[in-house]
Amino acid sequence: MSKLGNLGARLHRGEVGYDFVKNRKIWYGVSILITILAVAGLAVRGLNMGIEFQGGAVFTTPKNTSASVSQAEAYAEDASGHDAIVQKLGDGTLRIQVAGIDTDAANKIKNTLAGDFKIDTEQINAELVGPSWGEQIANKAWQGLGIFLVLVVIYLAIAFEWRMAIAAFVALIHDITITVGIYALVGFEVTPGTVIGLLTILGYSLYDTVVVFDSLKEQTKDITKQTRWTYSDVANRSINSTLVRSINTTVVALLPVAGLLFIGGGVLGAGMLNDISLSLFVGLAAGAYSSIFIATPLVADLKEREPQMKALKKRVLAKRAKGETPETETGDEAYADEPEDVAPAVVGPRNQPASRTRGRGRPSGKRR
Repeated sequence: MSKLGNLGARLHRGEVGYDFVKNRKIWYGVSILITILAVAGLAVRGLNMGIEFQGGAVFTTPKNTSASVSQAEAYAEDASGHDAIVQKLGDGTLRIQVAGIDTDAANKIKNTLAGDFKIDTEQINAELVGPSWGEQIANKAWQGLGIFLVLVVIYLAIAFEWRMAIAAFVALIHDITITVGIYALVGFEVTPGTVIGLLTILGYSLYDTVVVFDSLKEQTKDITKQTRWTYSDVANRSINSTLVRSINTTVVALLPVAGLLFIGGGVLGAGMLNDISLSLFVGLAAGAYSSIFIATPLVADLKEREPQMKALKKRVLAKRAKGETPETETGDEAYADEPEDVAPAVVGPRNQPASRTRGRGRPSGKRR
């Protein structure tokens, strides 16, 4: 078995681990700081909305145009009087976007660009994009996002409980805010591809969170009938038992997305790949982070405000203060008064049951 696989097995058994819940205030602080930076970037710089949302014209030059990207950008800005975005596509053509112009202005710009590039006017393809189409996309995206969040809260409240629904909702808002803020700070263009990527990461983030919640639900059955583990202990065990799985799925998902972002977008200069891959890359990373460091610790905070969980925590701490900690309990006596379906939530090796060593090393009573 590989080292990572062995670590995953030990984490699942509770032999090793990290106390995520105990240090939750650190993770909350980190998340609040990142969120503030994202909101500040959004407020100061704003989003660079694509032509699909603003309206304008898109001009495509023939293959192997002699002008460079910077020259084409200067030509387009001089001809239109507006800012222009120029991208060199993989086949050698130039894609020039000019926002906020109408049909008459587009025809004039096309003729001017043909003269600058020293080509025939018919060789430049011009497409006019109306702002109403982008507005419809934005409205549908907001509607889809709202319906998605409502259904998620309802489902989690029914399948698990309302505290887990609230925690998952907070984690999703956390992921959306960070992703949108990164777009504002980086200055990448927001296109329909960005909207698609943003909606995609929500499902992935929710998947990671539900995996941990399912483990937590199973391990907290009849938790109030024992006095060895608090709800936070079990929550921490749930995170550790699914940690390697979450890391593996996140890394496997991030590798092809990173290829799209850094190779497809950065090296090949494919603009649409940048739009969708950045939202996926940031969202996948934020979703894995929130499921581990935000959602489950928040559930533990909410649950331990219940009177039953407060009383349980008081009994557990009182028992540990007397020296009756899980580390000092040995043999079958340590589990005699506890339900068998409650799994320990803190790290540390378990002692082997006495029945496994019973009779070993004893003489059989027969002489050879």
